[in-house]
Amino acid sequence: MDKLNGITVFVQVAETRSFVAAGRLLGVSASAVGKSIARLEEKLGVRLFHRNTRSINLTSEGSLFLERCRRVLNELEAATQELSNSSQTPRGKLRISLPLLGDVLFMQLSRFMQRYPEIQLELDFTDRLVDVVEEGFDAVIRTGQLNDSRLMARTLDSFAFHLVGAPDYFARHGYPEHVAQLQEHHCLHYKLPSTGKLEKWPLPTPTEGSELKLPATMVCNNLEMLIHAAKQGLGIACVPEFAVRDALRAGGLVSILPDQVQRTLNIQVLWPSSRHLTPKLRAFIDFVCAKWETS
Repeated sequence: MDKLNGITVFVQVAETRSFVAAGRLLGVSASAVGKSIARLEEKLGVRLFHRNTRSINLTSEGSLFLERCRRVLNELEAATQELSNSSQTPRGKLRISLPLLGDVLFMQLSRFMQRYPEIQLELDFTDRLVDVVEEGFDAVIRTGQLNDSRLMARTLDSFAFHLVGAPDYFARHGYPEHVAQLQEHHCLHYKLPSTGKLEKWPLPTPTEGSELKLPATMVCNNLEMLIHAAKQGLGIACVPEFAVRDALRAGGLVSILPDQVQRTLNIQVLWPSSRHLTPKLRAFIDFVCAKWETS
């Protein structure tokens, strides 16, 4: 039990970056927390934190140890809930990783919290391809097709992409009638945070074997900013339909060359296949799937 207590203290310090805050959450003094970390470091023979008077940060060894400890605590929590028949009420912390898709998920997450007040959501928004199992996530929502035999998946929806611009922009620059004319327009590009490369627009090339070279009037790694710039008449952007659905309906954006866009986007919820489907995880999966189906 001493080892388990040491792991619990370590995880709290790693997440709060504070002996005082960790002690407050655990109901012990900051001094007791510091002694527990010192004992753990002595047993492991490595330094887990870089500590000074202003900050506490994980070492590389500490970061690796944190991933493993989260897995241990998550499995222990799952085993405890599996064996306990006293209550089926969804409760506890739920670690979810989500893509950077603007505010498309915000309302659903808010409604989930209202429906299940005893679940504490820990949300990690990133376009980085996280390792669900190794990093201790309960579930992730991701776009595209992910092939990992360790994961279970349910598809939430599929969306087409749109080339969009503001009516004011097209009034000033004209509507392109074919793909090649896009080379004469202001183009707003999305840079993939995971690779630093520009997301390629899914369009046919003007001639076989050639490459469609588009101007880069603006490049950014934030979908909301990309859409905002398009609404302001600064150029044409290539974005998923769900992110501009309301703007298209309201007339703030116009879709062009719809028959030329050659890509759809799949959105999935994934979770470790080896993990017991706890009430809190089942509640999350069922909720997001139902909301996508009715939205």
